Amino acid sequence: MKKLIVFIITVSILSSCNQEKKKVKKEHKKLAPISKSDMENAVIYEANIRQYSPQGTFDEFTKDIPEIKKLGVKIIWLMPIFPISETKRKATGGANSKFASEFPKEEQSKYLGSYYAVSDFTKINPEFGTIQDFRELVKTAHENGIYVILDWVPNHTGWDHSWLKTNKDFYTQNEKGEVIHPKDTDWTDVADLNYENKELQEAMISDMKYWIEKEGVDGFRCDVAGSVPSEFWQNAIPKLRAKKDIFMLAEAWEPELLKGNLFDMAYAWDGHHLFNDLASGKKTVKDLKKYIEFTYNDRYEKDDILMNFVTNHDENSWNGTIEERMGEKAEILTALSYVLPGMPLIYSGQEYDLKHRLKFFEKDSIPKTKGKMFGSLEKLGELKNYNSAIHGGKEKASFEILDSKPETFILKRTKDNNTVLFIANFSDIGEKIENPIKGVFKDYFSNEKVELKGDAFEINASSYRILVK
Repeated sequence: MKKLIVFIITVSILSSCNQEKKKVKKEHKKLAPISKSDMENAVIYEANIRQYSPQGTFDEFTKDIPEIKKLGVKIIWLMPIFPISETKRKATGGANSKFASEFPKEEQSKYLGSYYAVSDFTKINPEFGTIQDFRELVKTAHENGIYVILDWVPNHTGWDHSWLKTNKDFYTQNEKGEVIHPKDTDWTDVADLNYENKELQEAMISDMKYWIEKEGVDGFRCDVAGSVPSEFWQNAIPKLRAKKDIFMLAEAWEPELLKGNLFDMAYAWDGHHLFNDLASGKKTVKDLKKYIEFTYNDRYEKDDILMNFVTNHDENSWNGTIEERMGEKAEILTALSYVLPGMPLIYSGQEYDLKHRLKFFEKDSIPKTKGKMFGSLEKLGELKNYNSAIHGGKEKASFEILDSKPETFILKRTKDNNTVLFIANFSDIGEKIENPIKGVFKDYFSNEKVELKGDAFEINASSYRILVK
């Protein structure tokens, strides 16, 4: 009997220990809210769930979050995850766009509509999965030290949104009392919201709070933020920040949206257009220098953050791939988006050398074969994450443009006794670059020691070097 009692006690203890181990395994360190220091060295990733995989689901994207982390990504921006309106669902874009309903019935199901024609701001698009699948995505991102922000569409709703039945006065109307689509656009698949209505403002804030309070998201990328009155943002953002520290990205360039405690980051739209023009030869290095001096010294305040990018969902689908727009200059301009003050963006497929325009209203898919770009972005991400000389946030590293030949460019970034030199040749022929800097550096990509003595050195056509010390 004694042996039996001892056996039972031993089994109970072991069982208890196993249960404790299971509990410990389930407990994960909670990710602290995003901070200013995170913004200094972050890379942001725009996730197009529909086109990220053949399945187009949250689950397929979630599996790849550890891979995305390798690129130095600290913030994932999810393109709209909400249900898309059936009414006036678009099938094609542009001035002569057509609705899915204008096509034969047997074809209509392939037209999935615009992500930005939202029918309900508090529900999940069933194409992507369930709310549980979404929660697993957020949980996995947080476990990997990555924040998740939602693409929010405050300017308009789809034509199926319940507000059109319950609160017609939430919408802009013509003289006949008819709800209209946003003025001076071809966005006929959406209904324009009227922010003079205070009840609308509170309803929109309530829906945004839901995702912070109930689903643990870390902020928002706000679509066409400059088209929404600043009064709304002054009302909404402090109320959202009262819930927790969040990251707010404005799809806008206006400096006033970055003032006070409003948005953390805006788009470097002028920089992006300049990148395209540099690649096509419409603009020169002289224009690049002017842009940098004006942007960071005059237009914006020292603690403003800009998102630098060579592609995004609109650019890829409507204006062309990186290869189409930037050609041989693509690698220089991608690297430049990392070393300039600000935060670099990666768009789904960029890391896999995406070479086609993704369909916007239909199912498509990005490639998943690692080529040259994955390794390059991995190295650039590491530099961004760990070298304070290219900090780009509210306490960004200093910058200095050094004298060089007309088609060459040298940018010096410095912080905390760290220095990064970005040296680029935009010419189609090899150049000897006069370099005034002296000292011992390391070539970031080759790891080779480079001793600069203030004399000229050669650099190949349409190429760049990054030197660090």
